[in-house]
Amino acid sequence: MQPPGPERPKLLHTLGAAWPWLFLIGLLVFFEVWARISYQTSFVLNLTNVQSILLASVQPLLIALGLTLVIIAGGIDLSVGFTVGLAAVVSARMMQLLDPGLPAALSLLLAVVVALLASVVVGAVNGFLIARLGVPPFIGTLGMYGVARGVGFLASGGSTVATNNPLNSALGNGKLLGVVPWPVVITVLVALFMHYLLSRTRFGQYTYAIGGNRNAAVRAGIDVETHTIKLYMLTAVLAGVAGVIYTARFTAGAAQAGEPTLLDAIAAVVIGGASLFGGAGTVVGTLIGALIIAVIQFGLVFIDVQPFWQFIAVGAVIILSVLVDQVRSGRGRT
Repeated sequence: MQPPGPERPKLLHTLGAAWPWLFLIGLLVFFEVWARISYQTSFVLNLTNVQSILLASVQPLLIALGLTLVIIAGGIDLSVGFTVGLAAVVSARMMQLLDPGLPAALSLLLAVVVALLASVVVGAVNGFLIARLGVPPFIGTLGMYGVARGVGFLASGGSTVATNNPLNSALGNGKLLGVVPWPVVITVLVALFMHYLLSRTRFGQYTYAIGGNRNAAVRAGIDVETHTIKLYMLTAVLAGVAGVIYTARFTAGAAQAGEPTLLDAIAAVVIGGASLFGGAGTVVGTLIGALIIAVIQFGLVFIDVQPFWQFIAVGAVIILSVLVDQVRSGRGRT
């Protein structure tokens, strides 16, 4: 008879890897049953519901995609929330300046480029502080959180910055084939690129290697400092994309645009299976994590629960995710 010992860790690992999918399916079944019983309608098969959930997941997912790589490499970036706001304000200000004298398409393109460049600066500073000067990621990015926040509010004058660019509005509120919102299309394309980058390129292999064992990565010849800077710059660019989409959706930029979704983004990465200890995580997992949060938030509103319960529900799922990670990796108490 084969001893049962090795089977239990293998089973725990399998369940730990699959639990975000199972949890998402369970949520959808729960809200579907509730909708059928209470409202005689469908939760999952309602196009408006699906569009709302996907749109709600766009901003936290874009932020989370960048954070996934940083967390896999053993770091963290707290500045992305206000990097979103900075990019949103910069793109709105640029359109205000350029719209009167330039075609709408060129004005929008230049605004997007400048906004992403502003985001890159934040990421480059983060990377330099952490990789070159040895500042702990939590402290360095917390400092840039404050800097990006201050610059964003200074650039906006403490208020929202309205835009009047028709293409910008169409980008944020139009739909592909009249069904799929353009922000969702853009986010899917970004997610596909990030999945390829992380799972099929040397860049992704280096990211896992650094998070798994930094010293071993150095001995293997990986330029850890340069790679770390690239990671934080990429994360900032994705936050900048989220800021540009925010301005497009609401036809206005706001310095606080990304503040409410920072914790949701970190939660999406953790719920999706990334380890806060580094070395583990996937883009697909982060995508599932973002959808779980969006379904919880929209679903609770759908069943007429006070919105404050969203924070409790998401917080409970985060705690559960960390416990699952500890059990799966064997770091839990014995």
